[in-house]
Amino acid sequence: MQQDHLSSTFAALADPTRRAILARLAGGETSVTELAAPFQMSLPAVTKHLKVLERAGLITRTRQAQWRPCKLEAQPLREASDWMAQYSQFWEQGLDRLDAYLAVLQACAAPSSGINHPNKEHDK
Repeated sequence: MQQDHLSSTFAALADPTRRAILARLAGGETSVTELAAPFQMSLPAVTKHLKVLERAGLITRTRQAQWRPCKLEAQPLREASDWMAQYSQFWEQGLDRLDAYLAVLQACAAPSSGINHPNKEHDK
């Protein structure tokens, strides 16, 4: 059974090294060697991460003479973002209910007459 695109995207994004690679590629095309520089791993290990990103459609790799640039492909990220956006209404409604509940709690806790209010000075 073939894995769907969304699952491939999320699987690729599950690794912090791959997310860091994508963040670097957001600034533009970069060579494999430049991508590997900040990581404490071998070039073949970085290449394995790049293959995962490439299979997920998150990057493309080309060859220009000796230079092998990698480029970010944003469409799978947009699809993941669109999928997650479906649930934003759910979260917003939950936060709105929590906000309303906190307002009720604060209203119940506020003194109605101001007597014995900690910020008021008592008669001397």
